[in-house]
Amino acid sequence: MNRILVRILSFSVVLILMVSLNSCSKDNGSANRAAGEKFLEENGKRAGVITTASGLQYEILVASSAGTPPNSSTKVKVHYRGTLIDGTEFDSSIGGAPAEFYVSNVIKGWTEVLKLMLVGAKWKVYIPYSLGYGAEGLGDKIPPYSMLIFEIELLGIVN
Repeated sequence: MNRILVRILSFSVVLILMVSLNSCSKDNGSANRAAGEKFLEENGKRAGVITTASGLQYEILVASSAGTPPNSSTKVKVHYRGTLIDGTEFDSSIGGAPAEFYVSNVIKGWTEVLKLMLVGAKWKVYIPYSLGYGAEGLGDKIPPYSMLIFEIELLGIVN
């Protein structure tokens, strides 16, 4: 009888811990989501910030009039720096080789903004979680529901 009671108590403790951990992660996601939404709401009021229909925001740091924007099947060469809204850098090509990839092989926010840019342009881009890594986040670097900020310089189209 004691063994059964110990197993039931052990199972109960494990169940309570699992529910607690699940609640904590949901709270963190909710906080990130709310912070990102508030940031975008305020940021969208600033002069020079353009908001697209999807909710993505950008501001032009360096304008360009070179050529035509890339499309989904275009391979591009870029320099970039990515941060969370608290300024934590999670990725950057600055100080190293530029990144090369197809416009369709990145997060939705990047795909959208790259199709608007011209070679030589440098933009600051504010990506809502829904156009970034969503509810899952990305490993330890990008928590769930994180809004992302990128400085992107479109260096060229790769043939």
